Amino acid sequence: MEPLAYQLRPHTLDEIVGQKHLVGKDGVIRKLLEKDQLPSMILYGKPGIGKTTIANVICEYLNIPFENFNASTDNKAKLTSSIEKGKDYSRFVLIVDEIHRMKKDIQDYLLPHVEKGSIIMIGITTINPYHSVNPAIRSRCLVFKLQDLEDKDLEIIIERSMKYLNPQLTIEDKAKKYLIQTSNGEVRSLINGIQNVACICVDNKITYEDCKALIQKGVIGIDKNEDSYYDTLSGLQKSIRGSDVNASLHYLAKLLASDDLVSLTRRLCVIAYEDIGLANPSMGPKVKAACDVALDVGLPEAIIPLGTIVCDMALSPKSNSAYLAIHAALDDIEKGNSGPLPPHLKNTYAYDGNTDHYLYPHDYPGAWVNQQYLPDKIKDAKYYIPKDSSKYEEALKMRYEAILKAQNKK
Repeated sequence: MEPLAYQLRPHTLDEIVGQKHLVGKDGVIRKLLEKDQLPSMILYGKPGIGKTTIANVICEYLNIPFENFNASTDNKAKLTSSIEKGKDYSRFVLIVDEIHRMKKDIQDYLLPHVEKGSIIMIGITTINPYHSVNPAIRSRCLVFKLQDLEDKDLEIIIERSMKYLNPQLTIEDKAKKYLIQTSNGEVRSLINGIQNVACICVDNKITYEDCKALIQKGVIGIDKNEDSYYDTLSGLQKSIRGSDVNASLHYLAKLLASDDLVSLTRRLCVIAYEDIGLANPSMGPKVKAACDVALDVGLPEAIIPLGTIVCDMALSPKSNSAYLAIHAALDDIEKGNSGPLPPHLKNTYAYDGNTDHYLYPHDYPGAWVNQQYLPDKIKDAKYYIPKDSSKYEEALKMRYEAILKAQNKK
């Protein structure tokens, strides 16, 4: 028996739930189809929100023959066979699932056929194609992003599923909310949940208790191979940067559910130096120690050191002065704004006996002496701009300003 999700798959544009910007009354894809136009395109968005459905409906709408190709599992022979088949038709669509996984040799073989228009390609991916798809192929396609489904869209799916299964079925509001929450916006997951809970409900009434007993844990949309994973890492960093400890813990918990400690600990180490920096310089070693412990003990115990250090990071003073300083220096290098080292800084003086030009700072009070270190071309460059976000950096600022003042007296 076919799964309910397959049986309920839409066959017309009007049956598609959500994605009004693409297939609604004024949707761009609908407008193209109404004019019998079908360029190659890439559809991307989260799993289970309608990418494959839209691709199939497009072909049905225009009555164009098509074949499916999975870039993750199918080989070049399958692609060659599909392209040869397409030569028998005036228009032929190749639906490429997981196009971001397409190997280079297959991309190179497909490209001229897409370029000539002998094949109309509809690529499907969960990852932003501007980051993951070969630019040569992407440039020959329209790129459309599917939006996340809203609760009202998912409620339509629930009602449609119940009516298909049994018109007598009813559902509690609390149960409906639970199904929507645990589906994480995926239509397939939602329909499967309804189909299964309908089998155990009593008197054709789906209750919250039925749903909770059957679906004991929600689906966390945090697959490390998808954009949502990196969005969540970004949310964690921005929450720590913004000193919101509760949001920081929320995104940490979500990332922990993905079971990828390596990427998480790397990002935490970066945050320590990018966003906390000189406001609390002891944070870097503390984060490294906590991350090492987490990697050593693994999950689930890793949540303890990581939860502790994320609280500390979120509530710590923040400064990006060193981050900005090194980027300003790098910007000068990239622009070619540099020059030869001052002669007294070169190692050659240590070997030719001429050391008069270099003044050894430790021989002077405060271990400082006024001499030029930057190349002549940029001798007055200033990269570091201190902040007042902590007592430590305030102390650095005082010393920095004292040095600048002494230099100006020269």
